[in-house]
Amino acid sequence: MPHKPAKHTRALIVLTSLFFMWGLITSLNDILVPHLKAVFTLTYVQASMVQFSFFIAYFIMSFPAGRLVERIGYKSGIIAGLLVAGVGCTLFYPAASAHSYPFFLAALFILATGITVLQVAANPYVNVLGNPATTASRLNLTQAFNALGTTVGPLVGSVTILAIGVGAASQIGDSNSAADSVKVPYLVLAALLGVIAIVIALSRLPTITHPTTKDGSGENGSIFAHRHLVLGVIGIFAYVGAEVSIGSYLVSLMEQPDIAGLSSHVAGKYLAIYWSGAMIGRFIGSALMQRIKPSRMLAFNAVANTLLIATAISFGGHIAMWGLILMGLFNSIMFPTIFSLALEGLGKLTGKGSGLLCMAIVGGAIVPMIQGLFADNIGLLASFAVPMACYLYIFYYGAWGSRVYVTQPSAQLAR
Repeated sequence: MPHKPAKHTRALIVLTSLFFMWGLITSLNDILVPHLKAVFTLTYVQASMVQFSFFIAYFIMSFPAGRLVERIGYKSGIIAGLLVAGVGCTLFYPAASAHSYPFFLAALFILATGITVLQVAANPYVNVLGNPATTASRLNLTQAFNALGTTVGPLVGSVTILAIGVGAASQIGDSNSAADSVKVPYLVLAALLGVIAIVIALSRLPTITHPTTKDGSGENGSIFAHRHLVLGVIGIFAYVGAEVSIGSYLVSLMEQPDIAGLSSHVAGKYLAIYWSGAMIGRFIGSALMQRIKPSRMLAFNAVANTLLIATAISFGGHIAMWGLILMGLFNSIMFPTIFSLALEGLGKLTGKGSGLLCMAIVGGAIVPMIQGLFADNIGLLASFAVPMACYLYIFYYGAWGSRVYVTQPSAQLAR
């Protein structure tokens, strides 16, 4: 049927805008952490509540989001997610006016609830929208535009939230003025999310159905019988936790005199290099996965990041700064690759599997808090051993844990 490729191409183009927007919004958290830390005079653990409030929404809302998407469909689920995220962005205005840290955290939770619905709907949609043999490559390609958003986010945040906030506070001497710098950027984001929701509502997206697998394992039985999915859930937890931890504390690390001694808004621009590495790596990874097994690339990249963190901790200074920035390149393919490997062979259980994987994004709430605890007690640079442990697990998943096994009550079937 010659019309299908064109349909899928149009659908992927529309979905790409979603990946870009939630990448931009998520990476702005890395700017909010040092900004709100300064505005409200917080410890590292207290500042990590920014990421905790955002990523805990994935844990709480993923299963409800999965049920919602199953009931109303992918397209309506995406529209609902965009509208909820828009409400969350709008709430930043009264949060700044009230100069209330808890209000900011509540707005972040609502914003992340909308992003959770988008993740649950869009990731499996891209996963099944095309040739199954190129699933990992396709998801990496769309995630490359997510990485473009995460690259743009710190640049936007550094010249609006950080630079304007610091300037206002220094001229007026009032932290309330610094908090106000978030108002316009998040109102603009709310408007953009509304426009995208209207575009998607007017777009014709193909309806996706899941075929039944030959042995029926993708249709019946417990979702937890799929060992590669369960281990993939841990992999997503570890990866998102490591990525968010690094992004959260990299600006603060670069501000330290013995590392680089940069101002916060200049460090925010260097953070964009970290995220641009992820973008470049996903485009490269999408091409390489046409020839190299995704699991092998995943294991290789995890080893590379483990060595980069070990080098950073050992040498410090500019070596540490550039070593951690370079990690973005190797982070690039991890999330979409773990996601696609974990969903392999699930059939009609794909929606539930996606919800479970999105719950694991709560790693972005937990791991930064653990690293913040270590940073407050043993030093910021040494605390990067926490994400290093995460990459060691990801190496295990790529090398062995992603092999597809379905555990049945009476037997273990290898497919």
